[in-house]
Amino acid sequence: MRQSTAAVGSAAFFVVAPGTVVGVIPWLISRWHLSDSPWQIAIGALLIVIGLIPPVIAFVEFAKAHGTPMPAAPTERLVVSGSNRYVRNPMYVGLLIAILGQALLFGSVGVLVYAAIVCVAFTTFVHFYEEPTCARRYGSDYDEYRRNVPAWIPRLRPWSAATPSG
Repeated sequence: MRQSTAAVGSAAFFVVAPGTVVGVIPWLISRWHLSDSPWQIAIGALLIVIGLIPPVIAFVEFAKAHGTPMPAAPTERLVVSGSNRYVRNPMYVGLLIAILGQALLFGSVGVLVYAAIVCVAFTTFVHFYEEPTCARRYGSDYDEYRRNVPAWIPRLRPWSAATPSG
């Protein structure tokens, strides 16, 4: 896939998938009524910004690798750059942080419950679809990556294939 096509596909997927999960559904739950607590608003806004950084970086890295994060249009090679050097699922981790930020920002227990549901959905999808698919598609490269990069809790230092295990 050409890089320009990958970039357009990634951008469209970003608007549709994360846009729905982190934008539309929390809005339907909370109607974006802000919390009465200034500290909740401040911390919530900060978490939203922090949470959106890894997915944006990951989407850019997928486009640079001439593919998309969409299962229907994957990259030809395993993407282990950007946020993926710290955690195997940077998009999911970031989106969860952003949703938790919204729960604080809006003081919404409903959005907090939604975050728990999304967490279960993400971990289930990763365990039963993404990991087996990546293992088949990328073979030993994915096995090595999986041994060295945690799925959900980021490493403190970035990993690269040239870095010894540990």
